[in-house]
Parts: sequence; structure tokens; C-alpha cells
Amino acid sequence: MTWLTWRQFRGSAAMTAAALVVLTAVLALTGPGLADRYAAGIAGCVNDGTCHEFFDRFFDDHQLAFLALTLVVLILPALVGLFWGAPLVTRELEAGTHLLVWNQSVTRRRWLAVKLAIIGLMATAAAGVCGLVVTWWSGPLDRSAVPELAQMSPLVFSARGIAPIGYAAFAFVLGVTAGILVRRTLPAMVLTLAVFAAVQIAMPLLVRPHLMPPVTGTFQLNRENVDAFHLPRGGGPVEVFLRTTAVPGHPGAWVLTTELLDPSGRTIAGTERSSGPSATIARAIPVSTTSGPCAPATGPPNANVCVVEINRLGYRQQATYQPLERFWPLQWIETGIYALLTLGLTWFSFRWLRRRLS
Repeated sequence: MTWLTWRQFRGSAAMTAAALVVLTAVLALTGPGLADRYAAGIAGCVNDGTCHEFFDRFFDDHQLAFLALTLVVLILPALVGLFWGAPLVTRELEAGTHLLVWNQSVTRRRWLAVKLAIIGLMATAAAGVCGLVVTWWSGPLDRSAVPELAQMSPLVFSARGIAPIGYAAFAFVLGVTAGILVRRTLPAMVLTLAVFAAVQIAMPLLVRPHLMPPVTGTFQLNRENVDAFHLPRGGGPVEVFLRTTAVPGHPGAWVLTTELLDPSGRTIAGTERSSGPSATIARAIPVSTTSGPCAPATGPPNANVCVVEINRLGYRQQATYQPLERFWPLQWIETGIYALLTLGLTWFSFRWLRRRLS
């Protein structure tokens, strides 16, 4: 069975291995230079306080490669499920070869066990290598990315660390299970893609935020959590565009909820007077713009002086978030969840193959 499985699968395995070798070689050659440029930029910006500008330039220069590599890691498990998992059983059923294969000295359970072990091991190894080399290469970019694409953000988190190993194992066995249930390759591929996409969307939205108890804190307003101020001329409240993806003092954190509190600790309701930049919420603060620090004395209103006054009055951001320090614990927990799902589908596949499939 081992020899037969290898003979059937060696073409796909060779192509995947070649692609991974090329990818690893390219990243190994370019990674040290990327890290050196990041280190030199940090050394130059610390003294003059221009690191925010450096982060923006550095990430913009490599954003295309960053996004492309993230996409590769994200779609690899899905491809494993579609093209390795779904046809595993349906290919035998559609060709009618199962009538011969499953009636020889090798039982159907042993046949499936060898197939799952060899091909599943290759699938997880491919996803693991791809995920880890991209994580290593993207380290400087993850530290300089905009909050929406930080390492803990839902999209990037799924393409880093060891999580792709769990995704690949789950997608592969999910494809096998779909093939056993529907017995046709194309419907099995469609079902695999639909279920895998649904699980991948549900995990960051419904499950991952609660894998560890999130942290809640209050923070003063500054350039880290405020995108912009609108100081109207001729009176009216100050409108604050509060970022929904960042909290001061915790770079790279995954912000789950954010609100603006008044001095008494009550949540300030949103305003519909204007729309702000993306990834922000607009909140109106009843601070005078006709007199005081938020009023234009000579020239345009001074937002820096105004934010000091807003903080002095007691307005604060309240945020619930998962800090960056929890990246690896969450990676291990989520990978464990996918491992349990994989084991459950494996058990179901063996049971169904033995009792229902003929």
C-alpha cells in the first residue's frame, strides 16, 4: 500500500516540493537583506522620533510581496482539501476500481489509513514549511504593518506560525469525508470549499476572540488611537475619529471592541454627521470650539492643544483586545482545535467507509 500510494501521488508531491524549494530559496536569499534594512531604519529613526514615518515607508515598499505571501499561505490548505482530499475516494468510485482494490487482501480500512497517513503527512508538512518560512521572512513587515494587517489581525494570524498545519490537516480530511459522502469529485470539491471557507470565517469571528480571556483597558487619546479630529469653525462639538484597530502602548494588539468614554465613564454614542476614515468610529465630544484650547486663536485650530484639553477633562478610549504576547499561545490552541476536528472527521470517514460505502 505504501508503494502504491507513493506511485499514485508522487507527481503531485514532486510539484509541491519543487514549489516549496523555490519559495524557501527566494525567501532565504531576500530575508536577511529585509531584516538589515529594517534594523538600519529603526536605528536611524529612534533618535529623531520619526519611526512612524519609517514604518509607513518600509511597509509600503514591500506591501505587495507581503500580501502575496500571506495569500499563498492562506490558500494552500484549501488547495490541499480540493485537489488532494476530495478526489482520494471519489477517484476510485468513479473509475470503478474500488471493486477490485477493496476486495483484495488489503482491507478498505487499511487502504484508507495508509492513504491518510502518507498524503496527510505531506499536506501538513507542506503547509508547515510554507507557513514558518513566510513567518520568518515577514517578521520585519509584521512589526511595521498598519494595525489592520498586524500579526494578530485575523487575516495575517491565519497565515503565520503553525496554524496553517492545522488548517491543512483539517482541509485534507474534510475533502476525504466529503468525497465519501457525495461519491462524486466535483460536488465533493464544492462541498469541501464551502465548509472549509465557513469554518475559516467562523473561527476568527466567533471562536478565536474567546480562546483566551481578552484584556480590557482605558487609554488617553493620542496619535496612536486617534486618526483625526474635526474642529468646526463657528462652534459645535469636536468630532473625534477613534481608531478601531489600535490601543496605545500595545502595538500589534488585536482590538476586539473600542469605544469612547465621557468623564463619568459612560459610553459616548456615535454621530452620523459625517463619515470618517476607514477603521474608525466617529464620536462627538461637547467641548467648546468658540473659546478655550479647542478654539482657533490665531490661524487654524490646533488639534494637539485640543487633545490635551480633552484628556484633561477625562475623556478616554475603552478597548477590549488580545495583546501581541498571546500570538503563540493562540496559535497552539487554535491548531489543537483543528487537530480535534481532523480526528473527528477521520473517525467518521473510517466508520462510513466500512459500513455505508460499497
